[in-house]
Amino acid sequence: MDFQKILLELKEFNDERDWGQFHNIKNLASAISVEAAELQEIFLWKDKSELQETLESKRKDIEEEVADIFLFLTTFSYRANIDLESAVLKKMQKNREKYPVEKAKGTSKKYNEL
Repeated sequence: MDFQKILLELKEFNDERDWGQFHNIKNLASAISVEAAELQEIFLWKDKSELQETLESKRKDIEEEVADIFLFLTTFSYRANIDLESAVLKKMQKNREKYPVEKAKGTSKKYNEL
């Protein structure tokens, strides 16, 4: 994935429509939450046995919701002056420290329960 290419295209898309006026960090944080809820809605009330079939039958809808989340998160990040790559790498390092393999492997327990 060429993140810089996506970021430039996203900025151009938003600038062409003069949407920057609406893209304050509060609205963008809300938009991320709304799109995440729309993704959740696709799987709402599905039991474990229905998940794979839902993934296959609703693939287009799922891809669109994932893309919406990514686009709003990317917009939020550049509007909040957050280096998304750096933030992700820092968080991954923190997670490695909180969830060492020898304690966390094969368990879904939170770090403070390991």
